[in-house]
Amino acid sequence: MAALDSLSLFTGLGLSEHKARETLKNTALSAQLREAATQAQQTLGCTIDKATGTLLYGLASRLRDPRRLSFLVSYIANRKIHTETQLSGEARAALKWADGKMIKHEVDMQVLHLLGPKTETDLEKKPKVAKARPEETDRRTAKDVVENGEAVVQTLSLMEQLRGEALKFHKPGENYKTPGYVTTPHTMDLLKQHLEITGGQVRTRFPPEPNGILHIGHAKAINFNFGYAKANNGICFLRFDDTNPEKEEAKFFTAICDMVAWLGYTPYKVTYASNYFDQLYVWAEELIRRGQAYVCHQRGEELKGHNPLPSPWRDRPTEESLLLFEAMRKGKFAEGEATLRMKLVMEDGKMDPVAYRVKYTPHHRTGDTWCIYPTYDYTHCLCDSIEHITHSLCTKEFQARRSSYFWLCNALDVYCPVQWEYGRLNLHYAVVSKRKILQLVAAGAVRDWDDPRLFTLTALRRRGFPPEAINNFCARVGVTVAQTTMEPHLLEACVRDVLNDTAPRAMAVLEPLQVVIANFPAAKSLDIQVPSFPADETKGFHQIPFGPIVFIERTDFREEPEPGYKRLAWGQPVGLRHTGYIIELQHVVKGPSGCVERLEVTCRRADAGEKPKAFIHWVSQPLTCEIRLYERLFQHKNPEDPAEVPGGFLSDLNPASLQVVEAALVDCSVALAKPFDKFQFERLGYFSVDPDSRQGQLVFNRTVTLKEDPGKV
Repeated sequence: MAALDSLSLFTGLGLSEHKARETLKNTALSAQLREAATQAQQTLGCTIDKATGTLLYGLASRLRDPRRLSFLVSYIANRKIHTETQLSGEARAALKWADGKMIKHEVDMQVLHLLGPKTETDLEKKPKVAKARPEETDRRTAKDVVENGEAVVQTLSLMEQLRGEALKFHKPGENYKTPGYVTTPHTMDLLKQHLEITGGQVRTRFPPEPNGILHIGHAKAINFNFGYAKANNGICFLRFDDTNPEKEEAKFFTAICDMVAWLGYTPYKVTYASNYFDQLYVWAEELIRRGQAYVCHQRGEELKGHNPLPSPWRDRPTEESLLLFEAMRKGKFAEGEATLRMKLVMEDGKMDPVAYRVKYTPHHRTGDTWCIYPTYDYTHCLCDSIEHITHSLCTKEFQARRSSYFWLCNALDVYCPVQWEYGRLNLHYAVVSKRKILQLVAAGAVRDWDDPRLFTLTALRRRGFPPEAINNFCARVGVTVAQTTMEPHLLEACVRDVLNDTAPRAMAVLEPLQVVIANFPAAKSLDIQVPSFPADETKGFHQIPFGPIVFIERTDFREEPEPGYKRLAWGQPVGLRHTGYIIELQHVVKGPSGCVERLEVTCRRADAGEKPKAFIHWVSQPLTCEIRLYERLFQHKNPEDPAEVPGGFLSDLNPASLQVVEAALVDCSVALAKPFDKFQFERLGYFSVDPDSRQGQLVFNRTVTLKEDPGKV
């Protein structure tokens, strides 16, 4: 009688009858589970839901010290412990019930926001240090604590360990302490005024050109600029470098703002270089008056090459250059007939860079007000000065412009920020150049800037990459001086980490094979409750129908299985996931061509016999959807390298980079999904709803596959 009571108690917890009977065979386990269930009923009443029952069973089967049972049962009953993860594994000493993966992710992001991204030094392998004997440690400690009557700290601070090279960044107002920073007799007064305006606040900026879509390299720049400001309680501007009206389009401004927001960052202020056109023009006139700039008539082709001839107009009189510069503004020169050039030699040997050129293209913000526009070399540092940027963070290719950056601010006696360079982030198997992406679009290789095979941010969003994953990837890569080229699978690993915890599960079949269950156990379809997150059933369930006709993957059946094949075959039944049923093959129906058209099977309860070798996914009464499967766009790691791809990147396209499954079958739990909603299709991968979806016709993009299992067949 006691055994029957226990059996009823255990099945009431959600255990199958077979598992309950197996549990009763283990005296210690059944006694502990019986005690746990009885105590839980005192709080929850006689009925215990399946999720709680699962936790109680996990506790009873794992707990080594029965004295802690009451304490832990009360935590489960009161929902203080509510996931299997909190019970699994060895207890942590400091956080006994913490989800280690969640804690690590949160700590990583908090460190990133608090102390800034990793640097090159952080990524260097540290040499192993031999452990000293206790007596040596004692002597060394005594020596280090007091030296010449003063306390000495020999260990690195936490900030030094975490930030390494970033510690070289100057404090606001201490620009002059930076190696290579050029000072003048006015520098200290200008820095004093700067501190009065900023209050010692860290100020950074993200300054994209609005002539293209942001890509994965820009994500690093966004994270670094916004992250460094946030780590130091500072502010970050989003400033559009809109000085080339020929290439700028309104859609690029909108897309850039959207991507910054999508990555989770809010600019202190959105500004434009064109905001400062009037001031920049006044400073250009002042530069001429100081003898540091002149109007030149050399053509663009004359300025190209490594050793262009010096301008014959370099020493023209100041007043003449002022008059000619005004004439440029009034539209008295054709494009290319006159430029304003600065008198300096840059670090790369470039002599007298252009400050202004004539362009008769209307500007998207200023219209026809201007027909001369400043260049990057002239605009960038002066806009930084106007906005009192403390740390002008830019990629390594701008290092050759650092001398002109300092020179121009000092030539005008205005506040001079500090330019810091870091290495670009590139990916193998990718092209991110705006010009080359346009070539790909023109050639029909991709649809547009947001084609999911590209590594633009709009493309990654469309493919289903979560912004948190991109930020995590940038944090792991860190900030190095050297250029970094990463493998795409490292980014994909970050994507899986996020989606594993956030993408609800569903089932889909790409190559359907009809299966008819001859002895279906009910007169009509059954409603199956499926956990949206099997590892944490507290996140909820969704309902799908299970009827006498189901569809399985064609690859999950073999008439003549190869050795080691574990799925459906003659004499080899399989389980249907989440149903509690096992199917066994009875008949194979083939069409006139000999192709298998459907299978006829019988079913039995999973707990009524031997456990099958495999459980497969399935759908019943499904939705018909389009699914797009993406692979790498290029076949070689470096498609732009002539040594690797002599025919050019367009010759390296992967013909199998896109496969469209037009009639995939997906369970009906996804029926109300919206564009960019994400799911894990069990055993297939992670998928995101594409914006091409329409009412009654969902389109899914495969974001990434599941982690590979070499032993899986």
